[in-house]
Amino acid sequence: MTRIIETLADISDAYDAVFCDLWGCVHDGIHAFEEAVAALRAFKAGGGTVLLLTNAPRPRASVATQLDRIGVPRDSWDVIATSGDSARAAMLTGAVGEKVWHIGEAHDSPFFAPMDLVGDALDITRVPLDEAEGIVCTGPFDPKADPAEMRPQFLLAKTRGLKLLCANPDIVVDRGDSREWCAGALAQLYTEMGGESLYFGKPHPPIYDLARRRLVQMGKPAPDNRILAIGDGILTDIPGGIGENIDTLFITGGLARAETGTNRQPDPTKLAHFLTEAQLEPTYSIGMLR
Repeated sequence: MTRIIETLADISDAYDAVFCDLWGCVHDGIHAFEEAVAALRAFKAGGGTVLLLTNAPRPRASVATQLDRIGVPRDSWDVIATSGDSARAAMLTGAVGEKVWHIGEAHDSPFFAPMDLVGDALDITRVPLDEAEGIVCTGPFDPKADPAEMRPQFLLAKTRGLKLLCANPDIVVDRGDSREWCAGALAQLYTEMGGESLYFGKPHPPIYDLARRRLVQMGKPAPDNRILAIGDGILTDIPGGIGENIDTLFITGGLARAETGTNRQPDPTKLAHFLTEAQLEPTYSIGMLR
């Protein structure tokens, strides 16, 4: 049974590093959560390493800039690993061809920027769907539109045998008080229609491999039993951590706030029911990171 804790400090001595989700845990897309920032600073002050593990479909430098803008200070984290970087490496080495149809918003254009790779990178060209060899999805064209609106295009893509590279496996995210669709919702639809979707963010292994390599590059490798995965995604953060054999801290006040009856802390009965339905058992749970 999951253990409900009051603060990260209650368990921090057991870990050398945290893989901490961002959206819903450290910020809401608009503002930083002050208690979460303080908790991460305290973990670092105790000698721990804070790796921000995010399904953002962008390079880590772009995510760092966003964090600066919304007030997450750089002294509260050490390094970032993004779904975007993991997926970009796959794209640039030919996972979906050289000519790709891009599904996403204009602000996702840094996804196509060059990056340092071992070996040669392809020259990726964005083209219309009828000219594409594959699909790159960084998110919906309109995050508030029903993903089902993409069915006509996906039918054509499936008929042509195109693979869809999903740069962000999240299904939804909350921006302030507004819920938006993410790339994972489109990839899920494409798969349900018989297409092939390739995933690189949480809960899939490539992003965790990237995260561990980031720790090694810093000179701070950590064994799996000394890493804690923190997140509010019951479909991403928690199964991802469990699948990697690392302990997990479920933030119940994020995406599952209503289902877990979270005010400051989750309602134990509602939390137990929610986790039973999900068939998952995070090591720890807490209302919000603090």
